[in-house]
Amino acid sequence: MILLSFIIALMLTIVPMPGWAQEFRPEWTALILLYWSLALPERVGVGVGWLAGLFQDALLGTLLGQHALAFALIAFLALRLHQHLRLVPIWQQAVVVLGLLLIAQLVIFWINGIIGRPAPDWQAWAAILIGATIWPLIFHIMRGVRRRFQVQ
Repeated sequence: MILLSFIIALMLTIVPMPGWAQEFRPEWTALILLYWSLALPERVGVGVGWLAGLFQDALLGTLLGQHALAFALIAFLALRLHQHLRLVPIWQQAVVVLGLLLIAQLVIFWINGIIGRPAPDWQAWAAILIGATIWPLIFHIMRGVRRRFQVQ
């Protein structure tokens, strides 16, 4: 189920959308990575984040390793915070997820700046807000999946 959820997240990352909506697409793979890092930190960690990021880089045709670095970093931070985050209300988790998605996006912006790509418009920041806003929904759906299929 863990692998299947990452495959679905990667598929959602490349689903065609209207041009105006592209920048508002949440970072599905990062959200799934954060969920599994918090729910099963002994099974999903920095290595899984790195691999998920590499797959996303390959799918999107971006610089190989930029999402890998960003996802490995947020997986590491989620692992460091997982014991505390499991005890807080979902809205507080959403605030932390907002911060983690912001960190991932800043790493990607930084790498793009190093290689000379222009900075994206304000819509890229909207995707972070949308990701944090839908975190409670993602959390409840994934928790239901984890319980239904008894993923331990």
